[in-house]
Amino acid sequence: MAQATMAAIPGLKETYIQLKTRMDKAVEDFRKAMAATRTGRASVHMLDSVNVEYYGSQMPLNQIAQVHAPEAQLITVQPFDSSSLGAIEKAIRTGDLGLNPMNDGKIIRVPIPALTEERRKDMVKHLHKVLEEHRTAVRNIRRDGNDAIKKAMKDKKITEDDEKRAMEEIQKLTDDEIKKMEEMSKAKEKEVMEI
Repeated sequence: MAQATMAAIPGLKETYIQLKTRMDKAVEDFRKAMAATRTGRASVHMLDSVNVEYYGSQMPLNQIAQVHAPEAQLITVQPFDSSSLGAIEKAIRTGDLGLNPMNDGKIIRVPIPALTEERRKDMVKHLHKVLEEHRTAVRNIRRDGNDAIKKAMKDKKITEDDEKRAMEEIQKLTDDEIKKMEEMSKAKEKEVMEI
């Protein structure tokens, strides 16, 4: 019912759709950041941030090679073009991921070392930092929405009651999106701290 109120007001329908879309994008971006965060287990998403110098331009690794995680402690990277093996190996090694790839001429094997207690704590700190950045992004979207509502009120497109209901609805939407991200963060934190 609550979602229908703001979307049902003609002067605010577009604002609501924009806000919801932007907040969903922020949550999706957070989900991707969580997937790329390293845990003790191998995941193909760990290499999502790796860009490779390929024929003079930077390309995401997953666009020039197949990435698999056949075991819990190993990622394999098989390039579509074997001439790019060296560039891929270099990109993974210099990618600030703490990984040491091994190239056998056909495929690159990336062993995933077990995380130390100190490294796990650093990962949790990183998770909290990423969560806070995304919380701030959602709050900024809320501020933009509130500004749009105030402007609609000033331009007499909506009533004072509509303004009040819309503000409450935006706050609820903000709280829901932040709660989603906090739950994802807690689950990832538990995964990182697991030995």
